[in-house]
Parts: sequence; structure tokens; C-alpha cells
Amino acid sequence: MTTANPLLDFSDLPRFDTVQPEHVKPAIESLLTAGRELVERLTADTTPATWTDFAGALSDGLEPFGRAWGIVGHLHSVNDIPAWREAYNEMLPEVSRFYAELGQNLKLFEKYKALRDSAEYATLTVEQKKIVNNEVRDFRLSGAELPEDQKPRFQAIMEELSQLSAKFAENLLDATNAFSEVITDESLLAGLPADAKEAAKTAAEKAGVDGWRFSLQAPSYGPVMQYADNRELRARLYRAYATRAAEFTDGTSKQEWDNTPIIQRMLELRVEDAKMLGFNNFAEVSLAPKMADTPAQVLAFLRELAAKAKPFAEKDIAELRAFAKDELGLADFQPWDAAYVSEKLLQARYAFSEQEVKQYFTEPKVLGGLFKVIESLFNVKVKPDTAPVWHEDVRFYRLETPAGELVGQFYLDLYARETKRGGAWMDEARSRRRVLNGIQKPIAYLNCNFSRPVGGKPATFTHDDVTTLFHETGHGLHHLLTRGEELGVSGIHGVEWDAVELPSQFMENYCWEWEVVEGMTAHVDTGTPLPRELFDKMLAAKNFQSGMMAVRQIEFSLFDMLIHSDFDPKSGLTVMDVLNDVRKEVAVLLPPEWHRFPNSFSHIFGGGYGAGYFSYKWAEVLSADAYAAFEEAGNPFDAAVGKRFLDEILSVGGSRPAIESFKAFRGREPSVDALLRHSGMIAA
Repeated sequence: MTTANPLLDFSDLPRFDTVQPEHVKPAIESLLTAGRELVERLTADTTPATWTDFAGALSDGLEPFGRAWGIVGHLHSVNDIPAWREAYNEMLPEVSRFYAELGQNLKLFEKYKALRDSAEYATLTVEQKKIVNNEVRDFRLSGAELPEDQKPRFQAIMEELSQLSAKFAENLLDATNAFSEVITDESLLAGLPADAKEAAKTAAEKAGVDGWRFSLQAPSYGPVMQYADNRELRARLYRAYATRAAEFTDGTSKQEWDNTPIIQRMLELRVEDAKMLGFNNFAEVSLAPKMADTPAQVLAFLRELAAKAKPFAEKDIAELRAFAKDELGLADFQPWDAAYVSEKLLQARYAFSEQEVKQYFTEPKVLGGLFKVIESLFNVKVKPDTAPVWHEDVRFYRLETPAGELVGQFYLDLYARETKRGGAWMDEARSRRRVLNGIQKPIAYLNCNFSRPVGGKPATFTHDDVTTLFHETGHGLHHLLTRGEELGVSGIHGVEWDAVELPSQFMENYCWEWEVVEGMTAHVDTGTPLPRELFDKMLAAKNFQSGMMAVRQIEFSLFDMLIHSDFDPKSGLTVMDVLNDVRKEVAVLLPPEWHRFPNSFSHIFGGGYGAGYFSYKWAEVLSADAYAAFEEAGNPFDAAVGKRFLDEILSVGGSRPAIESFKAFRGREPSVDALLRHSGMIAA
């Protein structure tokens, strides 16, 4: 293999300065060929079913392919120009096919079972044993035990699901990007913060139109819904946002972007997939590798939380309606008023606005504060570093031990761009593992969609943005601070899906510690830190509408679990019918009949969260309970508790069941009490 193709150069960091869409096909095809040859060699009768000859050799041999395809997937997410989209989509079926082949290769399965049943198994490390057991389980989930005549159909299902998922995300991105609202009369922008207006002005100039241009991307849409006095404008944007990638053709979407048939088809295929594997429904398939045991257990957990949260949510919405009517003259309160009225009530009750707070969270200070938290908690140093990057905005850093030894590195891509998918996420560029000449150090991508700097000043972030950054960094630390030496359980690999959010949500707590917040704020104009009285108001407001927010997340989780467990997609009922029933059970603010939330629910249809969205709530319980250990010690940076968190949770990665890691850290089973206390739903 030649390294003339930068995607095939695994000597060091990804070569983002030279890799181009035309490199994808030849690189991925050659790696797929090499991967298939490797599998053939390792499954031959002459290859012993030992760790060194078989399992370790397979993991090491396929690692370059994972890395190269990871770079392609990453560029498809952060630079979704037509050429990268095309290059990614052209190879996606091939890659899906290869993984499906691996998952169904009976010879591989037999080799893993032979290794598990051999005398050598007892001598394997904890990590190696866990990998072998996971592989045997995953083979079963990938259809390895299916009769030969059923395997082609199963493989076809996997390929189609993969393509549908990519198409769902693309439709949503295209529908989001297609909409714009141009305002030429400045009086219609009353209430909007100056930076939101400036960003809209810049967007209009860029598009070659007069006035102010608004889009459905979060940095543009969010401020309109939260601050714009013009109700008509809010209603128009709300309608466009709520009907993205839906069946409507009234100017906000197009028929070819309608995700409704994709959802229907995905659910049908997921049912077929589950039945073929011997499960009752797809939720059971989804839970097999997770901490939670059964759909019934998850539904009971969600309904217990809903029962405790709904009285608080009802109180929240009653306050909102009363304030809208009495103070703002809005007798017919509508969903597009919710964020606006909430902001006004928040200001009236706590006399501060998100916008005011935003002026203090300047990018250099926030990053400095974040890095200090990491350094204080986990005894490492964060230092700037250099690497080829995919966009001029991207920064690169390294983590070192106090003695100067490299622990890992990460890219930071903070700002929203039209060619970058929405939301925030962490992904891996390279994982920690033992190699011939020592330890390969991990590398992570941290991606956000914040407002970029305007007017020659540093970027400013909302407190929510800061919390998002800490969240994604938590995922990054899980990946970077691992001590794993085997790829399959290193960092986030092998960690149960519903435990993956524990380190990320745990880190969010530090955004509410005064000593942290004070240290990472400096007003964009004056340089003064956030005043204590303003922070106290934020703290008092922290649980503002926490009941409403809790039931909203429970609504999404219940909907996800029900359509994947109790719902028959061929029954004539629709997913909207299920969602409406869930809303009757838990929601306190019902959206209009035309709202098509499922069509933009990319977590479960465009991401990997199908029958797994509950993981966020589950992990909230775990993270609140984990943070409570620091509260009990009386210091958020308690060195002994920090070391225990690093040793028992972060560093072990997926080498043991997550519940065991949690119990090793906490000394007991998790409890929901800390979450309810942190959310103001039981007394502190």
C-alpha cells in the first residue's frame, strides 16, 4: 500500500491539509480488500484460535480501516460540501456491507467461541476477556447464528437502514439550510440582541440581499424565538422549524426532503431485524448491549421520573401562561411564545437575561477555565499544539502528565458553519492501544456549533453553550484518559451506550461552581468577571422550568421506546399517533397538530439512538449521583474523589460492566435522589 494517498498514511496525525474527496474511493477500496484478505487468513483452519494469532491480530489489522473511514465520516459531518457528501455516500454501502459481512462471518464467530472455551481464556487479561465476550454477544446480534438462506436478507436490511439513516440526516440538513427569512424593516427586529442582529446582517450581505437574514440554524433561530418581540416573525420561524423535512410543501420544505416515508421504512426494517434475531421487538435488540435490561424496566424508570416531574412541569406552565396573560397581554399563549415568555419571566423573576450573561463568557476565558478544571481534577496539563486541520477555525491541543509525557490530543471546532451538521459531538480520530513500540496515544474531535466572533471581538458564549462545551469535553476525557491497551475496550469502546453519557453530564456540574465560573468570565467590553450577584441569580434560575424540561426529555424517551417496542408500523397507526398519546400522558405544552417532531428527531433516525434516547435521563441519574460524591467530600476538586473517578470510571473504559465501575466509585447502586435534588424537585 502506498502512502501517496493521505488517507492511507497512518504514521501520525490525519493529513487534513492534503486529503481530498477523490482520495476516498481508492483508499477505502484498498483497505476493504486488505480487510477481507486478513479475515480470510485469520479464519483459516491453520490459524490457531488464540489471542495473539487471531483476536489481537484481527483488531490490529482492521484498525487502519476504522481510522480512515472515521476521517471520511468526520469530513462529511464538518465539511458537507457536495464533493464530500458524494464521496462518503458512494462508499457507505460498501463499508456497511463489509461490517455486515464481519458480523455474519460464522468462521469468525466460531474462532471467538473456540477462544472463549479454550484453556488460554483463563490466562487472558480482564480487557481481553471482555472483548471476547462482547464479540460473541455482538455476533449473535449481527445475525451470525441465522440460517444461511436468511443471511442475505439480514445483510440487505443492515445496508438499507444505514442508507436511510444517512438520507434522513441529509434531508434534515437540506431542509434546514433551504429556509431563510429576510427582514428589511428594522422595526420588526425589536427585542433582538445586537450580536444576533449583526450576525443576521452579515448573513444577508453574504447572501447578496438587503436587510437581515435569518435561518433555522441554532445560532440564528434560537435568539429570534427567545427575544424577538414580533410574534408573527416567531410564528413563521417556529412553523418552518417544526415542519422541517416533513410532507408540507408550503415553502418550508420540499417533497423530496420528506422524512415521513424514511421513518416508516426504518421502523418496518427494525421490526424485521428484531424478529429475525429472535427478539420480540427492536427495543430488546437495542438493550442487549446496554445497562438497562428490558423495555419494561426502561418504561417503568421513565414513568417513575415523569410522575415525580409532572407536578413541577404543570406548575411551570401555569406560571408561564399567567405571566403571558397578565404581564404581556398574551391571552392565547402559543408554543412559539414559550421561549420568549420564558425569557421575559426569567428576567422579571431573576432580573437577568441570557444575553447579559453571554457578554461575560468570552472564548479565551471559557477555554482557560475549562482547561483548569481538567488539570485540577485529573492531574494533567492542557497545552496548545499544532496539526493539519480541516478549517482555519479549528484548534489543536495536547494533554500531558505533570512530567511532560503525552497522554492524548484533541481538535476543537467551535463555530457553526453552513457545511457543518448541527449540534455538538465528540468523535474519535484515534484510540489508545498497545502497539509494537509502546502505546498509541488517543486523539479526539470536539465539535460545537457556537456563534463565531463578530466585530473584531472574541466570541461570546451563552451559559448553555459553555455547558455544552463541558459536556462534549467529558466525552473527550473518557476517550483520552483511558488506560486501556486493547482497542475493543479502550476509552468509550465497549462502554454500554446508556453509560456513555455519565462522564459528559458529570462535567456539566462544574459550570455551576462559583470558583469555576468566576475564573472563566471576563466581560467582552470591560474585561470584568461575572458579578457574584448575577451568578446567584443564575443559580436561583438554574431550575427555572426544570419540570417542563424534564417532561420534554421524558416525552422524547417514551416516544422512542414505545415506537420500538409496542408499535406495529404496519398497523395503520402512525408515529404521530404514538407521540400524541405520549404527550397526553406526560406533556404540559402541546404543540400544534402540524408539528412534525419525529421528522427532525435525528438522534433516533439519523444517529445511533434508536430505542436508546432514554440513555440521557439514565445517565443524568448516574452523573448527578457521581457528582454527589464530591459534594459529600465538601470540595468539587477533592483530590481523592477525583482520583477515584479517574481510576474507577474514566480510565477503565469498557473493560468491565458500567454498573460495576459505578459501584466501585460510589460504593453502592445508583440512586435518583441526587438528580431530583439537583433539579429542585426534592429538598436539598
